[in-house]
Amino acid sequence: MPLVTIDDIRSAATRIRAFVVRTPLIPALWADGDRPLWIKPENLQSIGAFKVRGAFNAIGNLDESVRTRGVVAYSSGNHAQAVAYAAAVFAIPAHIVMPRETPAIKVDATRAHGAEVVLCEAGQRERVAADLLEQTGGVLVPPFDHPDIIAGQGTIGLEIAEDLPTVDNVLVPVSGGGLASGIGTAIKALCPQARVIGVEPELAADTAEALAAGHRVDWSIEDRNRTIADGLRSQPSELTFAHLQQVLDGVITVSENEIRAAVRELARRAHLVSEPSGAVALAAYRRGETPPGRTVMVLSGGNIEPAMLGEILVG
Repeated sequence: MPLVTIDDIRSAATRIRAFVVRTPLIPALWADGDRPLWIKPENLQSIGAFKVRGAFNAIGNLDESVRTRGVVAYSSGNHAQAVAYAAAVFAIPAHIVMPRETPAIKVDATRAHGAEVVLCEAGQRERVAADLLEQTGGVLVPPFDHPDIIAGQGTIGLEIAEDLPTVDNVLVPVSGGGLASGIGTAIKALCPQARVIGVEPELAADTAEALAAGHRVDWSIEDRNRTIADGLRSQPSELTFAHLQQVLDGVITVSENEIRAAVRELARRAHLVSEPSGAVALAAYRRGETPPGRTVMVLSGGNIEPAMLGEILVG
């Protein structure tokens, strides 16, 4: 199947420039001497996560006559907020399907942007979204299974390559695979010497298993829901898996305790608030399994319930 190219990502960067934060690379001065570390803090985006990039690229690339019909999305949280925010900017209606177990902070933030939120049971969001599409006549903006979404997320890789062209390792959270697909495509095109390494929780390690097997595998939603990293409970699509097979040099899996420790370290040492899903790259770095060299970790989001953050910080 056709894969996203660096030209697609460059076009996305132009399309979304007015709507997203060009996040800096922040040096982690306390990192290991032989593995200097930089943080790409996507928690600083307007909605607190990288998803805003793909949402603005996908909605901005729609023909205006189509876009005015409104959009439908399904998401455990960050994509929901991103689509709701982008829809508000374009002054179009948005209907967002979210699982009932989604943290309240993400549901409330999505509603705050003016979207109509429809809560559903675990594993039912695609079916509910299909019903909404039929009812509203809107356009589906999927969380990862679309070239425009992948290209939008890939603008992070474009920025990393521009700011640190000598990067050796890039650590990227993996769930549905849109983020890693886009960043990997950009890094492989612009920094071919660099290794792109995916990171996922041990309790939702379907991508690691799938890449080892050479084909997608299915983990039950009950299994994937065990991880504290609620943003990493999706599985790659055919489209994203095809990208991941091309651009990932490996996958590191991390434990729940390692994820919690990474959230604490980011708060205490970098003064950055990270949700568990956003901290997995630092957890992987701390395992010491990445080769020596200049390493960038993508902090993908910072939307965490205050009560959970407090519990983790004192844990």
